[in-house]
Amino acid sequence: MQTDNNNKPDSEKPKTKNFIYEIIDEDLKTNKWGGRVHTRFPPEPNGYLHIGHAKSICLNFGIAEHYNGKFNLRFDDTNPEKEDQEYVDSIVEDVKWLGADFEDRILYASDYFEQMYEYAVALIKSGKAYVCDLTPEEIRATRGTPTEAGKESPHRNRTIEENLDLFARMRQGEFDNGTKTLRAKIDMASPNFNMRDPIMYRIVHAEHHRQGNKWAIYPTYDWAHGLEDSLEGITHSICTLEFENHRPLYDWYLDSLAIYHPQQIEFARLNLSYTVMSKRKLLQLVNEKYVDGWDDPRMPTISGYRRRGYTPEAIRNFAEIIGVAKRDALTDISLLEYAIRDDLNKKAKRVMAVLNPIKVVLTNYDGEEELGAINNPEDPEAGTRKLKFTKELFIEQSDFMENPPKGFFRLVPGGEVRLRYAYIIKCEEVIKDSDGNIIELRCTYDPDTKSGSATSTKKVKGTIHWVSAKYGINAEVRLYDRLFLTENPGNKDNWLELINPNSLDVIKNSIVEPSLKDAVMGDKFQFERTGYFCLDSKFSSTEKLVFNRTVTLKDSWGKKSS
Repeated sequence: MQTDNNNKPDSEKPKTKNFIYEIIDEDLKTNKWGGRVHTRFPPEPNGYLHIGHAKSICLNFGIAEHYNGKFNLRFDDTNPEKEDQEYVDSIVEDVKWLGADFEDRILYASDYFEQMYEYAVALIKSGKAYVCDLTPEEIRATRGTPTEAGKESPHRNRTIEENLDLFARMRQGEFDNGTKTLRAKIDMASPNFNMRDPIMYRIVHAEHHRQGNKWAIYPTYDWAHGLEDSLEGITHSICTLEFENHRPLYDWYLDSLAIYHPQQIEFARLNLSYTVMSKRKLLQLVNEKYVDGWDDPRMPTISGYRRRGYTPEAIRNFAEIIGVAKRDALTDISLLEYAIRDDLNKKAKRVMAVLNPIKVVLTNYDGEEELGAINNPEDPEAGTRKLKFTKELFIEQSDFMENPPKGFFRLVPGGEVRLRYAYIIKCEEVIKDSDGNIIELRCTYDPDTKSGSATSTKKVKGTIHWVSAKYGINAEVRLYDRLFLTENPGNKDNWLELINPNSLDVIKNSIVEPSLKDAVMGDKFQFERTGYFCLDSKFSSTEKLVFNRTVTLKDSWGKKSS
C-alpha cells in the first residue's frame, strides 16, 4: 500500500516540482479529477526499452507515487507486423527493475479492440468516419502542403450504410492489405496535418502475438491511444513533445464520442550525447551485428545498462538531475556517468585487479601473510577483508616505466613505490626476453614499511595496486566505452560510420584478487585505480570470470578524444 507522500522523508520526495506537478497541483485544488492521479507508461512492444523510456517511466511512476495515485503499464500492441512476445517480456522486466510498481495492472491495447471497433462504428453512424479506397500512396499525395489544403477523398461522402457494410467486411478479412482504410471525417483544409482525415484503421493480415488471427484490421496509434487512456480512467496522459501536434486529434476523438476525456501533457524527450535513441537505428545495430544484442553494454537500452552494471537507483537519480523540460535539448552523457559513479561509490566493494599484468618478484621476501583491506571507505558497515601477500606478485604494466617522464611517481628502475595495504618496494633489476620485452621486475621490500604500522614513517609519492601471483584468479575484462565518436550521431546520414572502433576492448589475461571467485550476478565492484565493474551476465560462468567495466573512476573521455 502506498503511503501519503507528506509522511515520506525528504530524500524520497521529488527534489524539484516541474511544470507537470504544477498542473496536477492545480487540478487537485479544483478537484478536476475527483482528487485522483492516475498515470501510465504505454510502450509499443516492438523493441527493447532505452534510457529515454526510463525517463518517462520515472516521471509517470514518480508522479503516481508522489500523489498516492495509480500507475499502469500498458502495451500499445496495435502493429502485429513488428511486435513480439520477447519485447513484452523484456519491457515488464525492465519496468520492474527500475522500481516502478504497476501492481497487477499489465494492460494491452488489444484488450480493448472490441470496444475500439464499437467506438469506430459509433463515429460512422454519426457521419464522422468513412471507408476510403485510396491507397496509402494516394492518401499521402492528397494531403496537401502547409500552404495548400488537401483534396477530399472521392469516397468521403459514402452513405452511412455503405460505410458500415464495408467496415464490417474489412474486419472479416474480405479485402487485401492496403486496399481500404477507415478515416475520420474532420477537415482536409486544417493547418494541422493530423486533422486532415486521419486513418483510424488499416487492413493488416498478420498474426498478433496475443490475438492470433482474430483481427484483419488494426487501429492506428492516434485512434487507439486516447481510447485506452479513457477506458483506463487515466487522469494525466503524459507524452513526449512529438505528440503535441497530435493533441487536437486526441481531443477530437474523445469529444466526438462524448466519453471520459483525460488531459494530454507533453514534455521534452531525452536526447543523450554520443548515443542513438531511434528504435529503428537500435534494431539495425542489433540485426547487422554491430553489437551483440539488445543487451550489449554499449547500447542505451535498460537491459544493456543492467548488464553493464548500472543500478536502478542511479538511473532514477539521473532522471531527477536532468529534470523535465518543455523544449528538446541534448543531454550530456557525462551526467548519466556521474549519477552511476555517485551511486556505485557508496555501495561498490573495493577490490584489486591487474588488467595487464607484469610479474614482480620480491627477492628478499619469503613465506606469505594476510594483510587487512577496507571493503568500502564510504560504507562503515562494509567491513574489511584479508589479502594474501606473497613473494611473487602482479602489478599493472603501466605502473612501471624504464624511462619515465617528469611527474611519473610509480615504479622505475632504482625507484620506490608503496603497494596498497602492504609495503614499500624498490625495483632492483629489470628482466627482459630475447626480443627486449620486459617480463619480470626483481624488487626488494622494506619490512619496516608495512601499511598501517605505527613504526612505519617512510614516505613515497606513489601507491599502486597488486595481486598475489600464487592466489590471484585469471579473468577476462571487457572495457566498454561510448559507442559513437560524435556528440549527436543520430542526426547524421552516415551515423554507422561514426561508431567508435574502440568502444570495446577485451583483455583476456587479467588477474583479480581471490575474493572475486565468490562474486555473483548483481555484485558491484570498484577495481581500485581502474573503474567500476560487474560480472557479465552473458559470458561469465563458474569456469570463467568475465567482468564488464561499468564506468571509469572519472570522466576521461575528453582526454581520449583530444
